[in-house]
Amino acid sequence: MTETTPATTAATTRATAAEDAPGVFGRITAESVRRPLQRAVEDPQAMTHSWLFTGPPGSGRSIAAKVFATALVCPHGGCGECEQCRSAAAGTHPDILWVSTTGVVLTVDEIRGAIHEAANMPTVARWRVVVVEDADRLNDAAANALLKSVEEPPARTVFLLCAPSTDPSDIAITLRSRCRHVYVPTPSPAAVKGVLLSDATLGLNETQAQWAADVSAGHIGRARHLASDEAARTKRATALKLPQLVYEPNALYRFTSELVKKAEEEAASELEKLDQREREELESSLGVGAKGKGAAKAQRGASGRMKELEKEQKNRRTRRTRDSLDLALIDIAGLYRDAMLQAAGAVDGDGVPVGGHQHPDMAATSKELARRNSASAMMSCIDAVMECREVLGYNVRPEVALDAMAGRLQQCCGVA
Repeated sequence: MTETTPATTAATTRATAAEDAPGVFGRITAESVRRPLQRAVEDPQAMTHSWLFTGPPGSGRSIAAKVFATALVCPHGGCGECEQCRSAAAGTHPDILWVSTTGVVLTVDEIRGAIHEAANMPTVARWRVVVVEDADRLNDAAANALLKSVEEPPARTVFLLCAPSTDPSDIAITLRSRCRHVYVPTPSPAAVKGVLLSDATLGLNETQAQWAADVSAGHIGRARHLASDEAARTKRATALKLPQLVYEPNALYRFTSELVKKAEEEAASELEKLDQREREELESSLGVGAKGKGAAKAQRGASGRMKELEKEQKNRRTRRTRDSLDLALIDIAGLYRDAMLQAAGAVDGDGVPVGGHQHPDMAATSKELARRNSASAMMSCIDAVMECREVLGYNVRPEVALDAMAGRLQQCCGVA
């Protein structure tokens, strides 16, 4: 029987409050986020033309932005049932422009195209809403182009930007200063569980939803992915073998090499059909292979366009590979976190770490790591993993980054 504590009671209360929220706002788990957005929809005096949503990965900042965008175009303030809400949920609403990228950066050309569309007046709604989901991926030129529109927005246009934090490395200071900031905190396991159970398409029972919520570290998207995809669960289980392999040097470096290889193969496999379709569409638009009068002139410059497309596709595969490895590293850091708390004695009467296990199904492994290492050694391991995550964003080859991390982990655990 699960013990009820003030913390769990409060978390359950917050999750229940989210479920009771009207319409689309029920998808936002934090009342501190939901309340100002509802007020802005209901009261013109509380509305502003630019918003910045920040929060840890998986906290739901993009969800909050999408909910707000939906409520702004809904004649009933986000009922969740009308035609406007349904088209917004499907991503087809004519007055909501979704700006994101599958590449490494959001380019100035992509932003200029969005700005051009944003200049139009709304067609069926009160507002035209521009949602920039990856504002942290804006390069300098793109950020400057967007700044001009945010400073002097077109009439009836609202900009919603999403970024991990307000740090200058994530969002330009000039853009941050011109937006109303909304921080989206990491949801509790109870709130994540509530989100999973409320999604009828997943078809989860209580046990399945609880497991996914417990091991996702408050990452809603990650929890949904783990709950619905057997391959994702297998990848997680594979990544969590690494801390044990630190004590087997030969096996460790083979493992990191295989981890990178599988991430690259999966990225290529997942994007293969999309890449092929883009190539065929571009070749068709350029008239590649056509014959007859004027064909040669029409195809002039086709080689340059094809090279540009190949570069974009390569960047997209790079990002997909990095994202896959980043998820694995987050899981590994979570296991070391459990071991660190156990080694430090920060546990309850049952030996459970304060705040609960990050990976409850790996409790035996974290206990063994805590037995073999000090809390400071486990903290150093976490630092090594987090540094590897950072280095992956600097165009360092993944093999080099993971091998360097493996070496540091061995030093931390007294193996090397």
